[in-house]
Amino acid sequence: MSPKIITLSIALACSGALVSLTPQNVAAAVSNSNISTNSVVAKVNPTDLTLEQLYRAKSYTGQQAKLLSFSHDGRYLAYAWNPFDELGSDLYIYDTQTGASKRITSPAVMKAYDAPEVWDKFDKKAKQKEKEEAERQAKAEAQAAYLRGENVNLKQWEDADLAQIKKELAEKKAKEVIKKAEADAEAAKEKAAAAAADKSANTASVDAKKEDKKDDQKDAKADTEKEIWELRDELKKKNEKQKLKAGDLYPGIDNLVWGNKKNELIFEYRGDLFRLDASTYKVERLTQTDKKERIVAYNADDKGYIYMDEKSLYSASFDHSIIRQLNRELIHPDDADKKYKIVSTVLSENKQWMAISAEAPDINPETGKVNPPSERKVEIMDYNTRFATAKKVDREVADDKRKVLPTALYIRRVSDSNVRQPQPVFTNEGGDVWFEMSDVSWAKDGSRYTFSTWEREKNLLRIYVGKADETSKPSLVFERRGNVGHEVVGFISPQFTPDSKQLIAILDEQGYRQPYVINTDTGAAKPVLKGDFEAHHIVGFSPDSKSMFVLANKDDFAAMNAFKVDMATGAMTALGQAGDYHRASAIADTGTALASVAGQWSSRPELKLIDTKTAKAKTLTQSNDPLWNAVDIMRPTRFSYPNRHGDMIQAYAFKPEGWKESDQRPAIVYTYGGPLGDRHIIETDSFQQTAYLFGMYMAAKHGYVTVAVDPRGHSNYGRKFSDANWEQPGKPQTEDLEDLAKYMQQHFGVDGKRIGLTGWSFGGFQTQYTMYTSPDTFAAGIAGGGPTEWENYNSWYTGRTLGKTERNKLSLRRFSLLPLTSGLKKPLMLVHGMQDPNVLYQDTVNVYRALLENGKEQLVDLFLDPDGEHGMGGAIKAKTWHKKYESFFVQHLGEGSPANK
Repeated sequence: MSPKIITLSIALACSGALVSLTPQNVAAAVSNSNISTNSVVAKVNPTDLTLEQLYRAKSYTGQQAKLLSFSHDGRYLAYAWNPFDELGSDLYIYDTQTGASKRITSPAVMKAYDAPEVWDKFDKKAKQKEKEEAERQAKAEAQAAYLRGENVNLKQWEDADLAQIKKELAEKKAKEVIKKAEADAEAAKEKAAAAAADKSANTASVDAKKEDKKDDQKDAKADTEKEIWELRDELKKKNEKQKLKAGDLYPGIDNLVWGNKKNELIFEYRGDLFRLDASTYKVERLTQTDKKERIVAYNADDKGYIYMDEKSLYSASFDHSIIRQLNRELIHPDDADKKYKIVSTVLSENKQWMAISAEAPDINPETGKVNPPSERKVEIMDYNTRFATAKKVDREVADDKRKVLPTALYIRRVSDSNVRQPQPVFTNEGGDVWFEMSDVSWAKDGSRYTFSTWEREKNLLRIYVGKADETSKPSLVFERRGNVGHEVVGFISPQFTPDSKQLIAILDEQGYRQPYVINTDTGAAKPVLKGDFEAHHIVGFSPDSKSMFVLANKDDFAAMNAFKVDMATGAMTALGQAGDYHRASAIADTGTALASVAGQWSSRPELKLIDTKTAKAKTLTQSNDPLWNAVDIMRPTRFSYPNRHGDMIQAYAFKPEGWKESDQRPAIVYTYGGPLGDRHIIETDSFQQTAYLFGMYMAAKHGYVTVAVDPRGHSNYGRKFSDANWEQPGKPQTEDLEDLAKYMQQHFGVDGKRIGLTGWSFGGFQTQYTMYTSPDTFAAGIAGGGPTEWENYNSWYTGRTLGKTERNKLSLRRFSLLPLTSGLKKPLMLVHGMQDPNVLYQDTVNVYRALLENGKEQLVDLFLDPDGEHGMGGAIKAKTWHKKYESFFVQHLGEGSPANK
């Protein structure tokens, strides 16, 4: 697309006009316009910004690069990606010597490897997706125009769909009539032949044929004259049948692995394996089966490859057709106490050893059959049919018994010989306990392996190291009892440095998750880094093991930069740009180059290639729609404030045009407040729908001050924050929100009587908790998808972050919001997807009932998505619910002009 057409497209998209951007009308508009070819369209005027522009049907965000992987010598970087507006993630190769990127796969290339029928579906579904997005956007614009009083036909899309249904029904019936006529003719012919001597029989046959023809014509006419409600039913059936599903669209590649020495790789496409020579870009197909194959590694000599189906591991050669299964299924005698089955296999880098994780199925002793993974079923109501129906989903709640399967770890040599199966080197009995075991990680030389375990009831964290031996038990090299930090368990990831000498693990020994060197002889843990920040993601090491590469929020809690760390001194050198948030990252084995998807509010995330010596970066992708620039009209201001305990709380604010500290404006605060593992709300690359987009909109359109805040309770701020919810969920956050409200009045020109509060999921719980227990702090609240009954939520989250749970005892009922509802004084809107399998819709129903019972009917509203799940998205899309948010807050907080004007 030329710069001139990009310019016009931006202008049309931001005008709010009902214009379909087809090539024909774009070209016509360009020819009739005075826009110069190289002109740049000004950003939308803040007061003209609309929710239809911000939450358009087609996202501004394209797909980001993934599967980042360097060749063994660091020359080539492979990644999966496609430019904005293209489907699937195709394979790209960047050559660091020539500075050129080469696209390897594409729909045109991969079409040759599929049946024509597959691409008939891909093409058809791609057109359907494009049509649905265009219609959804056009409807949104039409609805907005209708509310402005313009003469708009809101039924035009239904009328068109019904006309199409009518046409399709007529065509279908016509085909049926022809088919029936052919069958009748054949039957009449046979009947006539059989009764050739009987004239009366012939006459009857002809008369019957005439009557059948009349009936067919009558039926065809009846179908074309169906009543409107019948056609609507037919349309509903058609839409349900044609709903886009996983696998309907071109997927691109799924995974890739480089050779050990050769500059070639193997990638997956639709369950089959393909080989690529990076020097010639030649693609060779390796497999073509009905099974889904997953590439694991090249053989040690690069003469073949190792792949998996669902659980089995195979070795194949490029030179001959013999395929060998490496992880032979476990064999047990009939009287064996435990009959373990393979769950996963981890291969050593030298391809000499396998670590096989296995589980014994939970067998019902009376029936001999395997018990279901969850005995509890929860019914979720579907109101799409004439009579409501219930679908049952597996659901584990906080007080359910645990059903941890017996676990075993086997160490096997990769061998051609049919040797006797070794006994497991490690086992756990499972049962009604909380036991977690990490993946096994091998030393680079294949001499040792390591893994960690966590037993929640005992507050026991352990790290083991084992020798590459089929019979030797692994040694316990590190143990911690007590509070090890609720958010560290999933990030320990013990691993060896490339020289296989040092064991590194992520621990929370000093209040922040950081890498430690574990002394395997003494069990001592020595921190690698110094300072109060999070660094729980190790990207890799230099080949000499003297440097480590990590992602850390050092110097900026809202960012996550890439750093090179001196293993001897802990000195850190920033590699990325200040303020960038790094996500998917990979380091070359040479340690000379880092690939990372990074960005921030001023520069949306893209794939960067960074020289680890000079920190110079090159951007390799353009993932986002340039039309975003037209509506990117404001940037938030970062700030922090001290709470009553002296903790610095991170936040950002959108301030409207003409803002002054002396103003008395309305304000909205967005909060989450719960642990997210490795995420939080105040992140410099996050354009979160409510915190960022809606915050920007309300500041621009209505003159509000809008704030997003991370009170205590969040992850990535250290243990003091992530543990804050323990045995008191909601309380520390409310304290921080109260302190924020005071701070905003003192420094942000905010009217203390006109501050609203909103949040989603845990933030929905937090909004309610604060509105009930601190009823004079906020003037109105919107709580989305909030778990009001923690006993109904899953045990992995509640038992890790809220408080200890007891089997078959509703011990989490002490955190219920129902008894607190009597404290509500200000308007509150409850929002929920009625088919939410995560936070059950019944939680919102129950709290709504409690509010009614407490006489709060004039204060509480319900806004429901009949088809929505936890993120809504059924009948109610993002634009719709934020339109509701807008009207609710403007109704209860007023417009944003200063109070003295």
